[in-house]
Amino acid sequence: MIKMIFCLRRRAELSPAAFQAYWRDRHAPLVAEVAPLLRIRRYVQSHSFEDPQLAGPVAARGAIVPHYDGVAELYWDSIEDLTAVNDSKEAREAGRRLLEDERNFIDLSQSPLFWVRENHVI
Repeated sequence: MIKMIFCLRRRAELSPAAFQAYWRDRHAPLVAEVAPLLRIRRYVQSHSFEDPQLAGPVAARGAIVPHYDGVAELYWDSIEDLTAVNDSKEAREAGRRLLEDERNFIDLSQSPLFWVRENHVI
């Protein structure tokens, strides 16, 4: 399984609540709609939140980490499934639709993405 991790920062003019509502209520249904064309097996949104009770683990590490408003995880069965979208005009158009919609709520220049293979431990 191949997974893309996308660390999201909201556009400056959006509040955290507006960002999360758009992502959950408008973008997620679009991803669900085009998932078969893009061969996406699974899509998970992780929305950031803050709670003073949970600040200890971050502070204990002494790291200065940029704040992300959320993390998206998209899964494919294989690299072949992921790259097969290039063979279909409909799939390429679906990918363009997702990117156009992302521009409505994500600061793309400040939102890195990377590819991983999971190693399940527990």
